[in-house]
Amino acid sequence: MRKEHFICPYTVFDNEAELDPKDAELLRLAHEATKNSYAPYSKFHVGAAVRLANGKIVTGCNIENAAYPSGLCAERVTLFAAQAQYPDVAIEALAVTAKSESKMLDEPIAPCAACRQVMVQVEQRSGVPLRVLCQGETGPIMAFDGIESLVPFVFLDKFL
Repeated sequence: MRKEHFICPYTVFDNEAELDPKDAELLRLAHEATKNSYAPYSKFHVGAAVRLANGKIVTGCNIENAAYPSGLCAERVTLFAAQAQYPDVAIEALAVTAKSESKMLDEPIAPCAACRQVMVQVEQRSGVPLRVLCQGETGPIMAFDGIESLVPFVFLDKFL
């Protein structure tokens, strides 16, 4: 038996001013998208924004439902909307932010496992590394360059 370790490389930015202007704009739009969130049960509002290779930006937010499995995370809403509107355009970057009605979120909020798996397939489909930016309501920003740094053991379509 042996123990293996993996490295999960990412960059931490202290604030938006340290980001590339295109990433700062994407993050700002993700924050704006939290305002459209429908989260009457969790009171946890998530916004997301994607930047496409053609420069277009698509935003989305989480939508809850009383039948809990019927709701959808902001990341998947946004990624699916972008792919539906621009099916042949690569998604270059995704920004995710959150706001809670019960406390201040001052640390990065990472996507759930289901959203991460969708990100894997988005990156595979486009062949372009997906940059993922995560932030709470305020505070530092985590940036992942390529999905494998966010999901080290990915389930690939080649396994099917």
